[in-house]
Amino acid sequence: MKTKFILCAFVAVLSTSCLSTKSTLQNVDDSAKVPELLDKETYKLTDFSKNEKYAYDEDYPVNVGFGKLADGPLNERRFLNALAGPKGEKITYTRIGSCCPFPSNKSELGGGLIDQYEIVWEGQTKPVTLYLNMYEKGKVEVPVGFTLKKK
Repeated sequence: MKTKFILCAFVAVLSTSCLSTKSTLQNVDDSAKVPELLDKETYKLTDFSKNEKYAYDEDYPVNVGFGKLADGPLNERRFLNALAGPKGEKITYTRIGSCCPFPSNKSELGGGLIDQYEIVWEGQTKPVTLYLNMYEKGKVEVPVGFTLKKK
């Protein structure tokens, strides 16, 4: 019983000490519509971002928080599966971690984390890191420097 109390106290202190009370996310839009699907694993994207920070900066993540929180990883993959490199190259992606805690009422814990993905394609000189948020909604666009995967 004592161990359970200590663990609960630790989690409470950790969650309040690491989580800012004010979000720094700049592109949250609760009225954003879920993108259409090309197939079960791919969003049909039509808009291209003009904001060079979009997806490249933790304060401007791609917000794919549509539906249940449990759908978050699938929504992140749906976004990434729609992308191609700058000249149409096939991309590969790997989730490399999470960062940047922020407050969110979409989570039972009262906060969320931004997922980081490393993106690579043939001929690329340096991998690209994109930031995705599965907790909040926002307009989903193709980031600067990417194109759409050919069908």
